Formats: sequence, structure tokens, C-alpha cells
Amino acid sequence: MSRDRALANDPCPIARAVDVVGDRWTLHILKHANVGLTRFDQFKRELGIADNILSARLTRLVDRGLLVKTPYSGTGRTRQEYRLTQAGADLLPVLHALATWGESHTVGEGQLGPIEFVHTDCGTALGADNNCRTCGRRVACEEESWVRPWLPQVVTPVAAPMKVVS
Repeated sequence: MSRDRALANDPCPIARAVDVVGDRWTLHILKHANVGLTRFDQFKRELGIADNILSARLTRLVDRGLLVKTPYSGTGRTRQEYRLTQAGADLLPVLHALATWGESHTVGEGQLGPIEFVHTDCGTALGADNNCRTCGRRVACEEESWVRPWLPQVVTPVAAPMKVVS
């Protein structure tokens, strides 16, 4: 079996998932999409990524159904925003797990503490199962916010996925 064959049709669901989200920038882009970034220039500024690489990754995420392009008017011409689909929003637990793993097994420069995932309504930290410890119920992504200690005093609500009509 060739080592470079596409994993898209592999019988293993982990291999198929890696085929979709396993390159260097994809999960990073999805992390930013989950906290509301939608425009090419926003992604470029936050990621420090080359235009051609960002464009290719965004196109791949749209082609794979994790993002959808929607038009907006800006500076006299129509441009495109990249909005999360339900498939993209469904990766939120993966991002939670990566944040937890990264906190336990890596060290960042000037590390200030872990990301806190909180219930927006009451400000309570969410458990690993995304249940609110105060309300006792599972919190939907639209009710979640992130507190990132390297962005002081910033509580960022998680973006709601776009309803995609086929």
C-alpha cells in the first residue's frame, strides 16, 4: 500500500478525519472560525500565513463542507466570508481535547494558563463533557465562550454554524 495514497476512502474513520483536518493549518483556521473570524484578512492577520496557503486551506475547507462562503459587500465590491457549517462546528470537542492535551503535554512561550471554556449565560467553566457545572446541562456551541489568558479581559463567544441549504 502506497504511503502517499489519499486517506479519503480509508476504512478507518480516524484516517478519513486526518485526511480532512490533518494538515498544519486546518485546525488552526477552524479554531479561529469557531470564535467568529470569517474574513480572509482576519485569518491572515491572526495566523501570519501566506496568502496562497491560506487560500488553498480555505478552499479545501469549503470543498470538504466545514466552511461555506457567503458574500458581503466591502470597499465597493463583493467579497466572500467563510462561515462555519455544522460539520465545522462539530469539531469543537476536538478543539477542546487538543487544548487540554496541549496544556498537559506542551509548554508555550510566556504561557499564562489554559483556555477556559465557559457557559456564556452564567460564566461557569464547562466540564470535559461540555456540561455546565452550575446548570447541569449540556451547553450548545452557541452558548459557549472562550477565555484565553493571553488575550486579557477578552471573553469570546463561539460562533453559531450556518444553516446550509442543499
